[in-house]
Amino acid sequence: MTSTKTHEGIATRFLVISDTHGELVQLPTEAVDVAIHCGDLTEESKLHEFKTSLDLLTKAKAPLKLVIAGNHDFALDLQVFKKKLSEVPPPIDDAVVKREYGDFGEARSVLERATDAGVVFLDEGTHSFTLANGARLTVYASPYTPSKSDWGFSYDPDNAEHDWAIESTVDVVITHGPPHGVLDYTHTKKRAGSPSLFAAVSRARPRMHCFGHIHEGWGAKQVTWRETASEIPSHFTDIDNDASALIESLATIHSRKHDSEDDLAGKKAKLEKLEQQHYCSANASPEKGSGTLFVNAAIKGEDEEAQQLPWIVSVPLPRADSPPPTPSSEKKRKAAAEVHEEDEQRRKRVALGKKHCN
Repeated sequence: MTSTKTHEGIATRFLVISDTHGELVQLPTEAVDVAIHCGDLTEESKLHEFKTSLDLLTKAKAPLKLVIAGNHDFALDLQVFKKKLSEVPPPIDDAVVKREYGDFGEARSVLERATDAGVVFLDEGTHSFTLANGARLTVYASPYTPSKSDWGFSYDPDNAEHDWAIESTVDVVITHGPPHGVLDYTHTKKRAGSPSLFAAVSRARPRMHCFGHIHEGWGAKQVTWRETASEIPSHFTDIDNDASALIESLATIHSRKHDSEDDLAGKKAKLEKLEQQHYCSANASPEKGSGTLFVNAAIKGEDEEAQQLPWIVSVPLPRADSPPPTPSSEKKRKAAAEVHEEDEQRRKRVALGKKHCN
């Protein structure tokens, strides 16, 4: 197959895409072990768009294809879908709804009937798989994004943050939206990611976290974590930026107005090479818990016609016949953080006492 055995487990290859929005996409011809679609299979959540994305996934050269929903896939969020239909003035004719969207639940059924093609639609939560290459894969999946709109699978962050139940035993986190502070800049230079999602990922420290949603945030970054997690984690406090590396972003492959002639020539040559192979590549950190590879795999580009490149990522995974991991590492990190906080408080009390004595 495509994988290799290492002293730490099995190097497993993932094809990662997101935000195809019902469009045809040029996928790599190389075989991988797992394909992942991080949501927004559709633009308007219409049945024919789901079928187009399903055809795309069927063509992916992978025995297992994991799929989550995105905010545009509101027909999969029945409560939101029914609410949207009830608020349209005047009411939409039932025959039109059935023609465009199918019966309630039909979009989900289309995805769930594709198991023979290796497609697995994931609800929010933790899921484990034994892969054809002999590895064990544990993923956490969630379609939810922070928003005040009436799109699918959204929550209002001003009312309550989402509960991301990510254990340290998880190898790969699959969400539709990005974490705050990593590959989440919008065109307006504002960060649109979820702070609570970043906090959950920083505590769990998976091998890879893949997502989309913010199209202009496309890219990959290998993050190295600081030794102990903060009480309130953020990308400022918990990432060792000196030891982290941006692998690619739109800024590294597309021309910018301040680029020199040499920069422009280098970017042109790089982009041509990547477009010929139809993907970008990255490798996750070999040490579990020390770093996380973040991948924004949004395919839909900066304008209506543009498409961005998929990612092929190598991630070391445990062998399926090895003992299952335990979430003890997260507990150890929390304990270390508590000890660190106690030391800081003790130091402050000592310093304050000395000040009063003087």
